[in-house]
Amino acid sequence: MRRILVTGSTGAGKTTLARAVAGRLGIPFHEMDTLALTGPGWAENPRLAEDVAAISAGPGWVFDSLGYPQVRDLLWTRADGIVWLDYPRGVVMARVLRRSVKRTVLRRPVFGGNVETVGLWFTRDHPAWWAWTQYGARRAEIAERIERFGPLEVVRLGSPRAARDWLAALKPEPAERAQD
Repeated sequence: MRRILVTGSTGAGKTTLARAVAGRLGIPFHEMDTLALTGPGWAENPRLAEDVAAISAGPGWVFDSLGYPQVRDLLWTRADGIVWLDYPRGVVMARVLRRSVKRTVLRRPVFGGNVETVGLWFTRDHPAWWAWTQYGARRAEIAERIERFGPLEVVRLGSPRAARDWLAALKPEPAERAQD
């Protein structure tokens, strides 16, 4: 695998694992939310499709996303591997809540310099609400896409421990194979 989507529910740990996979394989990591949300007020990048098209044309990359709607099919068409963090809802919710509480209390800047606020917790776009309401639909969409966009190498990880074990065993491909 050299063109990898690390996918799963909001809050599952996609960014953390994707960054680690890219480091292990020596290929570039791209954080989808950073590409998509570029300014104050959660402003969307008007060039997202062009930016992702240019990056995904490269020989190797790791994205931490199912893909925003405007680039989703492009990424799935170009990917050769999917790492699916298919964790139980309880694991996902514990992670997303812990992350959002830290971001809100500590006012940690995220994408485009934005911060999660208490008020944001009461909107449909808050990661915790999104993770809860979209959990089943996201799992179904990932499963459907794996069938539709195959053949793909798929690694389906059902727990954080499985993800740690898989990552520990991950080895870079030999140079001659990686260039194919």
